[in-house]
Amino acid sequence: MKLFSKVMSGAMLVVSMGVAGVASAKTCDLSIEGSDAMQFNKKELDASGCTEVKLTLKHAGKLPKAAMGHNWVLSAAADKAKIVDSATKAGPAKDYAPTAAGVIAHTKLLAGGESETITFKTDKMKKGGDYAFFCTFPGHVALMSGKLKF
Repeated sequence: MKLFSKVMSGAMLVVSMGVAGVASAKTCDLSIEGSDAMQFNKKELDASGCTEVKLTLKHAGKLPKAAMGHNWVLSAAADKAKIVDSATKAGPAKDYAPTAAGVIAHTKLLAGGESETITFKTDKMKKGGDYAFFCTFPGHVALMSGKLKF
């Protein structure tokens, strides 16, 4: 009987550890809008404690992509300048998509009235790290930048 009790105790411990591991996974739903005024509606997003982020970017304006396209790019703040540079070099034919190393996640370039939802894991991000989000359409980064808290 003692052996059975020890086996059952061990099994319960394993099950409870498994449940705790599942319970600690957390998907966060975040949203942000870009406008024809060349601004995001938020300067800060909070993904603290998230193991995965589901982000929706909505272009709330009406202008076409060629004139006022917006995307959302996330990187370590230290990588921001090289990523913006790589997107500028990619040019309009590639929708100013960032190609430099260091991009954690990004949306496609959107025209007014469009939206996109992306999902990304945060396992390579460091708690308390310095993370920036921004738009890589030429000239937008000066006004369309913010911080992601993690």
